[in-house]
Formats: sequence, structure tokens, C-alpha cells
Amino acid sequence: MEKIVFDKLEELDYGVTEALRTLKTNIQFCGDDIKTILLTSSIPSEGKSTVTLNLARSMAASGQKVIYVDCDIRKSVIVGRLGAHTENRKKIFGLSHYLSGQKRLEEVCYSTEVDGMDMIFAGPSVPNPTEILGNHYFEEMLETLRNTYDIVLLDTPPLGSVIDAAVIAPKADGAILVVEQGKVSRRFIKAVKKQLENSGVKILGAVLNKIEVKKQGYYKKYYGNAYEYR
Repeated sequence: MEKIVFDKLEELDYGVTEALRTLKTNIQFCGDDIKTILLTSSIPSEGKSTVTLNLARSMAASGQKVIYVDCDIRKSVIVGRLGAHTENRKKIFGLSHYLSGQKRLEEVCYSTEVDGMDMIFAGPSVPNPTEILGNHYFEEMLETLRNTYDIVLLDTPPLGSVIDAAVIAPKADGAILVVEQGKVSRRFIKAVKKQLENSGVKILGAVLNKIEVKKQGYYKKYYGNAYEYR
């Protein structure tokens, strides 16, 4: 398994670390049969991918073997955001390569500089994402990953924008909805939650992201750095 190096991986401060520990603990109380977890949001830019990645890092730090799977095969930006590259600067293959039958699963799985955390990147965008996410390759992948890792985190596109998450959801053990404080109406969030419920997946809860934290008599914005689990 080739190793991925990150040029832009941010250090987590104390507040974020503690919030992630709480999130991780709450997930553990959902039961030991919850191994494959889907994370989605209502709209883009609510911090879903950041939450998913940092949750993976937190779980790995606690000794769990975790894999982060970027399921946004429409327009993922994870590689660029993290400055990700292999140690020898070879091309990174991803989920779309595997789902289209071009690469084997072991060829798209990468170890990372975060001990205990592996990754599958999205790969290049495809013209038929919903169709290939629903094929037998995806189910076979999840079965293999469930037997290999303690936790599989599926970072899916916003369900309020595209239906990819609803296609994947029935194959997951549970789902978490990431919500940015004050960005999306309650009605829209309830509609997205209803879509998840209709898929049959167990909804584990929601993460309220980018919340205002009162500190020393004033409010400070922690953009992407504060989470509350509900």
C-alpha cells in the first residue's frame, strides 16, 4: 500500500480535539455494530469533509484502524485541499477508478502519515456518478473494508444538492448529518433528514458545525473548528 503525504494538514487545537472526542464517544455508544458511517450535509461548504477527516484522525489517534473514503466522484477537492501526494509523486488513483473497473481495490487504498488512518480518494469526476455508486463494486468494497477496518467513514456529497448520499445510505450502518449553524433553514434540514430516513439508514445524529462559542464575555467564530453533536 502506497503512502500519502499531506502538505496542508492542519494541526487540531484543544477545543476541536475535545469536541471530536465527544463526537467519537457518542458514536461508540451507538453500538459496536456501527462500523460503516456515512456523513452528509444539506448544501456544500457546511464543513462536512473537514468534520469527516478530523473524526477519522481522532479515531485513529485513539487506536482504531480507520479508513476515510471520499465518495464525491462529481467534484472532490480533497487532494488539493490537503496538498496530498504519494511519496514518489505518482498519480493518485481513486474510487471512480475502482468503481469503473479500471483498478483493484488494493490499488486505490493508501496509507497516510496519520498512524492508523488510510484513505480512498474520489478520483476523477465521472458522467454517471449515481449509477456507478449503486453498482456491485461499491457493495463489495464496503464488505471488504468492514472486515479490514474498525471504522469506515464515507464522506458523501450534500444530500440537498444531489442524491448520491441516498444511493449509498442503505449500504451504511449509520448516518450523521453535518449542519452549519445559521446557514440552512430548519425546513430544509428536516427535508434532508427525511430523505435519509426514507433510504432506510439508521440516523445516528447531527453535528452542529461552525458554532459561535462564548468565551470571556464575547462571541468568537470558530469556522470549521467547533463541533456539537446532537
